[in-house]
Amino acid sequence: MERNDFSVGSVWRHIVALAVPMTVAQLVQMLYNIVDRIYIGHLPGASSLALTGLGLTFPVVTLIMAFTNLFSMGGTPLFSIARGQRDREKAERIMGNTFSMLCICCLFLTMACYLFLKPVLYLFGASDLSFPYAKDYLKIYLLGTPFAMLGTGMNGFINAQGFAGTGMATILIGAAVNIALDPVFIFVFDMGVSGAALATVLSQLLSAVWVMKFLFGKKTLFRIRRTCMRPEGKLLKEIMSLGMAGFVVSASNGAVQIACNATLRDCGGDVYVGVMTILNSVRDVAVMPMQGLTHASQPVLGFNLGAGAYDRIRKGIGFVTVAGVSYMLFAWLMLFLFPEPIMGIFNSDTVLLEKGIPALHLYFFGFFMMAFQFVGQSTFVGLGMSKQSVFFSLLRKIIIVVPLTLLLPHVASLGVRGVFLAEPISNFIGGTASFTTMLVLVRRLILKNEGISKET
Repeated sequence: MERNDFSVGSVWRHIVALAVPMTVAQLVQMLYNIVDRIYIGHLPGASSLALTGLGLTFPVVTLIMAFTNLFSMGGTPLFSIARGQRDREKAERIMGNTFSMLCICCLFLTMACYLFLKPVLYLFGASDLSFPYAKDYLKIYLLGTPFAMLGTGMNGFINAQGFAGTGMATILIGAAVNIALDPVFIFVFDMGVSGAALATVLSQLLSAVWVMKFLFGKKTLFRIRRTCMRPEGKLLKEIMSLGMAGFVVSASNGAVQIACNATLRDCGGDVYVGVMTILNSVRDVAVMPMQGLTHASQPVLGFNLGAGAYDRIRKGIGFVTVAGVSYMLFAWLMLFLFPEPIMGIFNSDTVLLEKGIPALHLYFFGFFMMAFQFVGQSTFVGLGMSKQSVFFSLLRKIIIVVPLTLLLPHVASLGVRGVFLAEPISNFIGGTASFTTMLVLVRRLILKNEGISKET
């Protein structure tokens, strides 16, 4: 029997076994940027403005991750399905093609970002005061684009093979270096935001080296081979079709960040862009366990679909739903009870905190509804339903959040409060629609495949 066979044993144990190290890995990976924000948010004399400048770079970083997800989040579920079908040759071709496209894409992205850096940052909400901080960070951060895309994008194939511990080590190595170098470059060498960017690039380099060493080495079950790296049109179409969901999620997040920053700059000034930077940071940390749980379910669901174990798919979805909603309710309670100490981690400016706490209560209202969006999206991706996943990504962010962000500030004199209200409204509408549709379509998929199995 093949190692790490997800079609035998307890479904929830497989998911948890992957989810724990994956969640730790994702949380630690988040520290690449979170630690930067914490240190920058406490810079003497210009902490709020520097934090605002750092927040303006989020859409660029998100764009890089969007293209990473286009290939990695398309390749890994297909890889898992091929594993479940015991098609080793196809699995390695999927992995090799994903690697090739990440290499090509990172070069084009880096050049494009450097060419249009200034106009893009002003479009994203920069002012004359905050632009220098954003520019100083990005001109160094962009050097690490190849490392970020390869390290993050290919690490999914380590997890999909069941080596979640190795995948976690990928992130731990880089994060440890980033945490250690940040205060040295920022404060000791007095490099400010440039120091934060340099520490991040060096840590991403180490993570990428670790991933490549493993996937090209002898310990992996499936290795990156030269013969599998030549791009295949049909295979790339499948990868990009399924990965479009992850691309749209990240790209739409970037669109929301742009709309929020630009609107907040016009309605409230740089201080509210800083507030949104903190709220984004808090949200990123708070949803990590939920993301780890749902991401861990994808290879398990995909494997069991390939193996024809449909009852195990039902059990997996049920477990992830109950565990995810329970966690998100707990996270919402903590945010409601302790807003000031949570925000204080990222900034000590009294004015920013005074304006930020009411915004936090609005932004995170009904936070648990986000769990239903995550479960629906991850199930669609894990079972290869790319069109549905793309649609519900667009529904929540582009069709709901962006228009509301632009319109609500002008309704009933809501002002900046309208920007922060757009998120909870989208959670209720998008989460309900995504989860309900997922239940209906998964039931149809299982009934159809069970019928085919009986006929054959």
